[in-house]
Amino acid sequence: MIRQCYQMLAGLLLATVLAISPVLAATPEQSLERFFNKVSTYQASFKQVVLDDSGQAVQQASGRLWIQRPGLFRWDYESPYAQQIVADGKKLWVYDIGLQQVTVRASEEALQGTPAMLLSGKGGVLKRFKIEPQPSHKGLDWLALLPRTGDSGYRRIRLGFRQGRLDTMELIDNFDQLTRITLLDVAENRRIRKSVFHFTPPDNVDIVGDVR
Repeated sequence: MIRQCYQMLAGLLLATVLAISPVLAATPEQSLERFFNKVSTYQASFKQVVLDDSGQAVQQASGRLWIQRPGLFRWDYESPYAQQIVADGKKLWVYDIGLQQVTVRASEEALQGTPAMLLSGKGGVLKRFKIEPQPSHKGLDWLALLPRTGDSGYRRIRLGFRQGRLDTMELIDNFDQLTRITLLDVAENRRIRKSVFHFTPPDNVDIVGDVR
C-alpha cells in the first residue's frame, strides 16, 4: 500500500510540474522549459485512472494538489478514499484517514530515484530524462520522457499537449502498468499559505517512522 502511495505521488508530482498555462504555438519542449524557468507555485485538481493491459480502468482517484518549489508539496485524495500526502521540505507524511495511520520518512529518502525528487525542485529534467518528440495524435502534441537510469520507477512517460498546455499524461511503470492523469482548474504562481505544507499528526493515530 505504501509503495502504491509513493508511485501515485511520483506520478502526480510529474503531472503537476509539467502542466502549464496555454502558450501560443509553443512546442512541448518549450512548454517544459517554461515551467522550470517561470513557475514557482502550482495548484490544481486532478483525476487519475489506472488501466490494465486491455485498457480497462481498474483504479480511479481524484482530489486537490499544491506545489511550492523547491521541495514543498501536498496532495489531498478525496476519492475513493481520503488520504493526505505532505512534504514539508524535510519529511514526507502520508496520512491514511480511513486507517488512522501516519507514515513518515525523510523526503529525500522517500523520493530518491523517482520523478518527484527531480520535478519538485528547480529544473534539471535533462539530467534525469531523455526527451523525445512523439507523433501528434488525436489533436495532441506528444512528448516522451525516458529515464536515463533504472531507478526512476517508470519505464516511459508520455505527455500530450494541446495548444501548449498538458492535456493527457501516461506513465508506464516497470511492471507495464499504465496510469493516466488529467489536471483541472490549474493556477500558477499564486500565493499558497504556509500552513498548507505543515502537517501535525492527529491525536490517537498510529505513527510509522520517526517524527523527530
